[in-house]
Amino acid sequence: MIRISQLKLPAGHSKTELYHKAAKALHIKSEQIASLQIRRQSIDARKKPDIFLIYVVDITLNGISEQNCVSRSKNKDVSIVTERPYQFPKPGTKALRRRPVIIGSGPAGLFCCYMLAQNGYRPILLERGKDVEARKKDVEAFWNGGPLNPESNVSFGEGGAGTFSDGKLNTLIKDKDGRGRHVLSIFVENGAQPEILYEAKPHIGTDVLSNVVKQMREKIIQLGGEVRFESRVETFRTENGALTGVILSDGSVIDTETAVLAIGHSARDTFFKLYESGLHMEAKAFAVGLRVEHPQELINQSQYGTLHPDSLGAAPYKVTARTSGGRGVYSFCMCPGGYVVNASSEPGRIAVNGMSYSGRNGANANSAIIVSVTPADYGSDEPLAGIGFQRRLEEKAFSAGCGKIPVERYGDFSDTATTGHIPTEFVPAIKGQWTFADVKSVLPDSLSEAFIEGMEQFGHRIPGFDDANAVVSGIESRTSSPVRIVRDDTLQANIRGIYPCGEGAGYAGGITSAAMDGVRVAEAIASCYAPFSEIGK
Repeated sequence: MIRISQLKLPAGHSKTELYHKAAKALHIKSEQIASLQIRRQSIDARKKPDIFLIYVVDITLNGISEQNCVSRSKNKDVSIVTERPYQFPKPGTKALRRRPVIIGSGPAGLFCCYMLAQNGYRPILLERGKDVEARKKDVEAFWNGGPLNPESNVSFGEGGAGTFSDGKLNTLIKDKDGRGRHVLSIFVENGAQPEILYEAKPHIGTDVLSNVVKQMREKIIQLGGEVRFESRVETFRTENGALTGVILSDGSVIDTETAVLAIGHSARDTFFKLYESGLHMEAKAFAVGLRVEHPQELINQSQYGTLHPDSLGAAPYKVTARTSGGRGVYSFCMCPGGYVVNASSEPGRIAVNGMSYSGRNGANANSAIIVSVTPADYGSDEPLAGIGFQRRLEEKAFSAGCGKIPVERYGDFSDTATTGHIPTEFVPAIKGQWTFADVKSVLPDSLSEAFIEGMEQFGHRIPGFDDANAVVSGIESRTSSPVRIVRDDTLQANIRGIYPCGEGAGYAGGITSAAMDGVRVAEAIASCYAPFSEIGK
């Protein structure tokens, strides 16, 4: 097929105009294009308010030699390409005596289980929380003032923490093996919007993502897998340094020689149990900070030059800075038209996150503005010291808000912010109970100073970003895991048969990268073992 890059059209153009543009690049008629597939779409806002879309497209032709057509075009942005679809590896030959166990149904565990089920391994997926339907009810009840369920909340339950998020699918991981596109294709096969296959910054939205997760679970079961909810893993049974079984919190044991540890970044009790069992771990750097909210119209005006960008939808942003003290400050999990949510998972501690629905039509934009931290900040050199660091911040947030999300206007937080862009009546958009409080008291002074320095830099790039009436809330402490469970080149831990996987294990940083790591671990298992169904089990 022919690939054409750098096709530029004004936002809001028609499908016919895209065909005409592609045909013009090849010096042919539109009718001679048999098919056109968008491979990538990005936004060019350099001449706002005149906004353009930039495309990479793949086309096939009707009755014309593709090679001759490319040669005649004399266009450096036109080339012949050969599609190389993702290939799951050929199965190994080692006998799999027991079904593989996947621990955790976040993106890493879910995709690992999905791939193994598709290829005849009949995996068992264990999730400590509830199915997504029951989980949504528990979360809504908590947001409406009910008690926190430590096993069913924004962090725990089917789909993992990403289910209650914007569902952002962009990743910085290079995709030379096609895992990333395969992940997106599986999402689409299970109900996600087809546009995620080519948008430069794809997202699903929490309302759609919950349905996608459910469909993936049903597909796993149809393929011979098994999914068990409210099944928390306590520890492992081992023999001669190798896994022989998984022990659940109710005392039951699942015999297996293969377990994928995709527990997510908030399974703190499990981390401590696993460390006690002898699993090698190490502390790692991550970042903490606060959610910052602005009117979405302010962000639209800055990014697109208009308050209402129509076909483009709510505008996103990405900002980064380096402070005078050498810390990185940057936006994370930016949610256009979204909400700040209470993402707590432990009593007496407050953690926040952000989410958007698929329409991204809320009045406010929010993003975590986070500051890099390293093991040197944790107060200890123990492998799990980062968890203690997180907990102390979350306890301060709980205390500051008397159990509610603490919120503060940025002008009060910084004592230096300018005023004039955001109306004084600006109201936070928060899922969960909140109250105005002393948010600055939650962060250590060094992190507050870095946060303010970053906000001031961002105010020079996005007018009004550091306005006094922007609001901050906290604490954003679950950006990634502060722990890495060590694995070798075979992707196994020091206890053989255990495969640390995904964000919680320290090998991913978002939905797509976690899912890709789940696919990679599934490949490692399949490359070693024959499918379970092929050996009569």
